[in-house]
Amino acid sequence: MIYLFSSVHSHTVYCDVSFLVAFVYTRQPIQMNEKEYLSKMRDFEQNQIRSSNKATCYCKTVYFLYPYEALHDDDLGFKKGEKMKILEEHGEWSKAKSLTTNKEGFIPGNYVAQADSMETEEWFFKDITRKDAERQLLAPANKPGSYLIRESETSKGSYSLSVRDVGAEGTDSVKHYKIRTMDDGGYYISPKISFPSIAAMIKHYHHKADGLCRKLDRACVKPQAQKPWDKDAWEISKNSIKMVRKLGAGQFGDVWMAYYNNTTIVAVKTLKPGTMTAEAFMEEANVMKTLQHDRLVRLYAVVTKTPPIYIITEYMANGSLLDFLKSDAGCRLQLPKLIDFSAQIAEGMAFIERKNYIHRDLRAANVLVSESLLCKIADFGLARVIEDDEYSAREGAKFPIKWTAPEAINYGTFTIKSDMWSFGVLLFEIITYGKIPYPGMTKGEVISSVQRGYRMPQPGNCPNELYAIVMLCWKNKPEDRPTFDYMQSVLDDFYTATEGQYQQQP
Repeated sequence: MIYLFSSVHSHTVYCDVSFLVAFVYTRQPIQMNEKEYLSKMRDFEQNQIRSSNKATCYCKTVYFLYPYEALHDDDLGFKKGEKMKILEEHGEWSKAKSLTTNKEGFIPGNYVAQADSMETEEWFFKDITRKDAERQLLAPANKPGSYLIRESETSKGSYSLSVRDVGAEGTDSVKHYKIRTMDDGGYYISPKISFPSIAAMIKHYHHKADGLCRKLDRACVKPQAQKPWDKDAWEISKNSIKMVRKLGAGQFGDVWMAYYNNTTIVAVKTLKPGTMTAEAFMEEANVMKTLQHDRLVRLYAVVTKTPPIYIITEYMANGSLLDFLKSDAGCRLQLPKLIDFSAQIAEGMAFIERKNYIHRDLRAANVLVSESLLCKIADFGLARVIEDDEYSAREGAKFPIKWTAPEAINYGTFTIKSDMWSFGVLLFEIITYGKIPYPGMTKGEVISSVQRGYRMPQPGNCPNELYAIVMLCWKNKPEDRPTFDYMQSVLDDFYTATEGQYQQQP
């Protein structure tokens, strides 16, 4: 017989199982034979699994910001402006019921906003930081006078107005205005004039600047929401991928723009046979897919059953940062945008740092750029499972010596601090618009020179403050190099440290 026993005087529990709730309250011993016990345990485990997979239930009404065409039998298509009731949330997808047709199905959660709220306004950007507001407004699709309303980072429940402007030297900038709330529920920026709603305030400033840097023109262009990846698609069929255009060729394979199931645009990296084993790749890929952040390229799915291995990721319209910096559009970028690229990459690496992960191959070629000039880090972790001797040995022709920290070259010691060394070289690539580091030097000369204390000199267009940051990355002792969290804060505030947070109003 198996006894389950718990005492108010003793914390000893024999075969304690929580499916016997009544037992917890009565504290009475319960007898059962082994067959009954094992049956109860199986039932308990199945209930736990069902409970953990159970969706969160909701009954809120949402408004669709974008149209959506159903891709699967259990999806629900809809038009922009249509309203639905959310029944359950399943991560990136929600089960919903149309208030128009009464049909039920799954919808992408990032396509909707709370109905009858400010979230439905084209000018309202929810969950966006001050820095990201500036990035959005300074994107090529926007012009001076573009604006957005966002929630204040510093004052919970308050809002801020961000407006794109042109500075005295002709450079684009963003001005921020704190929106204050009145006791009667009204709003104002300047105490000279108040408004019953934020919508009324925006309408007023569309007609005249009235103390702002300029009249409001049009709402900031919102990037089209990315469809969440298929709920169950991880190891997918090669037949579901249609290659469209070759984007580039690297040391270990080609990169293509492609379509998944003829509907979703993706990037596909094909790995040359022998680059790595499918088993080693899958081990790393299963970790990589859990690392999800706005500054990391999203890993969607893989093809490993038949060679070559396919890596399916989100598509980034402007390609690699290295190629973009060399392009006509990249060459026209001014220093503030170059600093911003650096800050975005530091933000992504700070996330990798917090997750106790290592990139191992951080350089401009492994950073991608979106249409709105947002940077995302790619290929994190892949270097660990590459089996090509030309890459894994420091003498190999493919080994990225010029980006690799001395301790990683000499002892094979890769850490987040060796990533920080690589980040310093990446900063050099950015500030020189994609020039090769250590110009004119062979790999052997780079190794011996760096070990003797040589560091690349300050480029002509590099501010002293930025070069000082680069030199921190190249400290000889790994422990003396800064964290990526610190680097992100320094680069984010590179131009704003001496400015006021908000424009002052009379």
